[in-house]
Amino acid sequence: MNDITNAPLPTEPKPVAETAPEIPAEAAPELAPEVAAPDLPAKVAVANDMTPSAVAAKLKSLFPALFGGNGFKPLKLRVQADIQERAPGVFTKAQLSAFLRRHTGSTGYLIALSKSTQRADLDGQPAGELSDEHRAAALEELTRRRGLQQERVALEQQRTAQEQTEQRERIQLEQIQRRNRAGLLYDHERTTLTLANFCVLKGVTPEELPGLLQIARREAAEPPPQREPRPAPAGHDRTARPDRAGRPDRRGENRGRPRHDQRGKPAGSV
Repeated sequence: MNDITNAPLPTEPKPVAETAPEIPAEAAPELAPEVAAPDLPAKVAVANDMTPSAVAAKLKSLFPALFGGNGFKPLKLRVQADIQERAPGVFTKAQLSAFLRRHTGSTGYLIALSKSTQRADLDGQPAGELSDEHRAAALEELTRRRGLQQERVALEQQRTAQEQTEQRERIQLEQIQRRNRAGLLYDHERTTLTLANFCVLKGVTPEELPGLLQIARREAAEPPPQREPRPAPAGHDRTARPDRAGRPDRRGENRGRPRHDQRGKPAGSV
């Protein structure tokens, strides 16, 4: 029997290095090689809980010429290494990778990439010509997103139209049922038939009839719905009522004045 005390203890599995997901070539083709590079050991302790939004705010304060302002600028190739060199220990590799994926994948950045000819470094200065391949990839991605947006708008319009159609049909059905119940109540109050014959004539069962009549009486006691006034045409003033000749109504101006005959004398004078 082997002595289990001399058996080697199982070693703990080595932690797998954290790697960022691959960046689509159409979103940021210039960053893919950099993201795949292994993490460098950090020389200074960094905040491991920084979100991409917090990283964006920090980069904006450190490098306002590139990440500040209202517009986007195409980033210099291998800009992540420049950030680590200029701000050592401030960001981890994973934090910068997450931010750059979101930044370079945004629609605003792709628009800037499709229209620019130069890249910019951390100081906002020209740092290399933008290749036609990257510009074409940005245009292709923008076209794809525009198509998806149009599909979403079309589906939303179709869904809205379907809901409106269903609502109209539901209102029409309720109106028909209301009229049928009103007619049922009217005939029931005037019929000379027996209950069984009346139900057979109306196509209802004796058990259903009391409930339908109760609903009809309640609906008959409700006030009629008020119609909303039609909006006046644009430029139409309801207070100014023109006469038939198109002139303002001046009938109120002649009240209290004596009438004149054809010769200009007051009526009734000699």
